[in-house]
Amino acid sequence: VQLQASGGGLVQAGGSLRLSCAASGHTVSTYTMGWFRQAPGMEREFVAAITWRTYYGDSVKGRFTISRDNAKNTLYLQMNSLKPEDTAVYYCAARTRGSYYSTDYDYWGQGTLVTVSS
Repeated sequence: VQLQASGGGLVQAGGSLRLSCAASGHTVSTYTMGWFRQAPGMEREFVAAITWRTYYGDSVKGRFTISRDNAKNTLYLQMNSLKPEDTAVYYCAARTRGSYYSTDYDYWGQGTLVTVSS
């Protein structure tokens, strides 16, 4: 499975962005898909995941929405009410089994940078 993340960029605080993660090489409709982020000097942090339901990290609940389009084999992350502390490289990931919040996913995208200015 290859994952290609896109959609990052520079946005002002309070703004919105939508990240996409296109999967290829295998259908991922039955996989657990997740988004993680890593800020400079920080550990990789769980953001959101989707199985048959959705899960969110505490810092993004109510602001971010994860979704998937199985027909397009694509994962999304809609980010609203962005804050400067959301600035990070965002990674998409896929796994066939295991904990949705753990970083030991099987497949990872290359990351896309999100910068939120104050």
